[in-house]
Amino acid sequence: MKLIAIDLDGTLLSDDGTISRENREVIYDAQNQGNIITICSGRSLHDTQKILLTAEIDCPIITGNGAIGFHSNKFIQRLVIPDCVINEFLPVLEQKGYYYELYTNQGITLLENGKSRLENEILSMKESDLEFPVEWANNEINIQLRQHGISYMKHYQDINISELEIYKIFVLSFNKDYLKELENMLTGRQDLSLTTSGWHKLEIAHKEVSKGNALTYMANHLDIPMKDTVAIGDNLNDLAMFKVAGMSIAMGNGEEEVKKQSTYTTRNYNEDGVAYALRKYVLKQGNE
Repeated sequence: MKLIAIDLDGTLLSDDGTISRENREVIYDAQNQGNIITICSGRSLHDTQKILLTAEIDCPIITGNGAIGFHSNKFIQRLVIPDCVINEFLPVLEQKGYYYELYTNQGITLLENGKSRLENEILSMKESDLEFPVEWANNEINIQLRQHGISYMKHYQDINISELEIYKIFVLSFNKDYLKELENMLTGRQDLSLTTSGWHKLEIAHKEVSKGNALTYMANHLDIPMKDTVAIGDNLNDLAMFKVAGMSIAMGNGEEEVKKQSTYTTRNYNEDGVAYALRKYVLKQGNE
């Protein structure tokens, strides 16, 4: 028996945000052979549950980059950002005009003017760089807006922070310098963790949150030795689980640093790379 942790974006999901038939069938095969699949994603619990429900996949879930562990319809782990951190940083994000999302126990909360903030940023970037990839940037916006479990707020003061469990603050910016300024402000703090799944993204969470810690916690919960764990991913936030897993598999489209630190590299996410990896490196074939 193996515990197989699979990332979503850039890994298991196709461009349309769904799990392909090929990937679904190989996941079923893995489960039928006695292995346990767990999704390990930066997405929210509500969003991930909807994706898996649509794909008819039943498995443990790790979300928020490791903030939440969910198994058999109950939480096994919840790492909540302290209110003092929330109260300190939301005014800063608002004052500087960042686009941000709050991942909470009630879903994902977005600013009503969040989309316009990003669209204005695209216009600004296009003016300073004629080669700026506008189509790609607009697609990144659409990916955020088609998440499941979204609600909107006019201002962060509209929500009662003390009544919410906030697992992650997600910040998106197409201006590298702008995002780097925020990263520099947060780097070195001992009361939070920072992760990224792309140069234009920054994610703030509880200080103990990482995919590696969450995979270790899930394996212990399921009584599976770490040597019998497999991690599949594409981006820098997946490195934490690569470091603890018995086997790590990088997507063909993954960051070079991720490929360097992996045991194997598989095909591109749009070429059913997860299915290929599981068949080639993990599943028993024929009479084995």
